[in-house]
Amino acid sequence: MILYRLICSEGHEFESWFRDSEAYDAQAAQGAVSCPFCHSTQVAKAIMAPNVARRSSRAREDEAGVPALLDERHAALRAMIQELRQKVVAATEDVGDRFPNEARRMQDGEAENRPIRGRASFEEAKALLEEGIEILPLPGPPDESH
Repeated sequence: MILYRLICSEGHEFESWFRDSEAYDAQAAQGAVSCPFCHSTQVAKAIMAPNVARRSSRAREDEAGVPALLDERHAALRAMIQELRQKVVAATEDVGDRFPNEARRMQDGEAENRPIRGRASFEEAKALLEEGIEILPLPGPPDESH
């Protein structure tokens, strides 16, 4: 996973996680990356300072031999992501692989409008967005070993 600082054509700066740099490039080219403030899809990477681990930080390991978190900011970010996931899971119905169909049924008035979560392929998610159905990706649980 990689965190990018992004900036939209209106000057709003925000951050977003991507699987890797190729995933960002593909999503940005398809207009799938949008500003959370103005919803512009004209988004570019902002200037970032590299996050370089200090030797003393890299050397720390827990009892299992797993490298410790690099700093408190990473720990705080991981805690926020975990808290967000817990709140979303508690407030939504898991419809699993039926997510694209259920989202369409709700949009068409064929099913009760309610907060749902589930799984969709990149192509399915893109199709939903192109149909005007608003969806958001939910980040996976933080991997505590990194």
